[in-house]
Amino acid sequence: MRKLIEYDHLSLDGRISGDGFWAAQMAIPTNDEHLEYQRRLLAPAVGLVLGRLTYEGFAATWPSMTGGIADTINSLPKHVASTTLTETTWHAEVLAGDAVDAVARLKESGDGTLVKYGNGPFSRALVEAGLLDELHLSVSPFVAGSGESLLAGIGTTALDLTGVTDLGNGAVVLAYAPRR
Repeated sequence: MRKLIEYDHLSLDGRISGDGFWAAQMAIPTNDEHLEYQRRLLAPAVGLVLGRLTYEGFAATWPSMTGGIADTINSLPKHVASTTLTETTWHAEVLAGDAVDAVARLKESGDGTLVKYGNGPFSRALVEAGLLDELHLSVSPFVAGSGESLLAGIGTTALDLTGVTDLGNGAVVLAYAPRR
């Protein structure tokens, strides 16, 4: 069975959006530690799972990039959750039917790891369905002060810390697995 890992960026106060969120996030420079973490995350990946908005943002950016992580991301199949998207490019397919059920079938269809980037209602639905095997939170050293909380509306979910990666620049990735 495939493993599903979600990777998200958030502020110290647990926000994934808000006024100036991405400007503050992008002010933290990407360094060798961050690139090495992404290489390790993607090394066992057999595909990416993306919501429509993340897919559209990635598809507008990544295909023009080359080398290292870009080559890996560009070559992986993308599985996109969307009820409105009818056509895809960039090695992508829209998940047929209910996206949560489709991810469950995708997990059962082989070995390796699926990496999910992005957050929002689709992420919450995957957590609630018990399909997420690991949640990697890249916590950046700023306070957003407002905006959407990563897991707003989720019921109590116990998690075990499985790893901590210091990315430098005050940022860390906290890896958690749902307690089963």
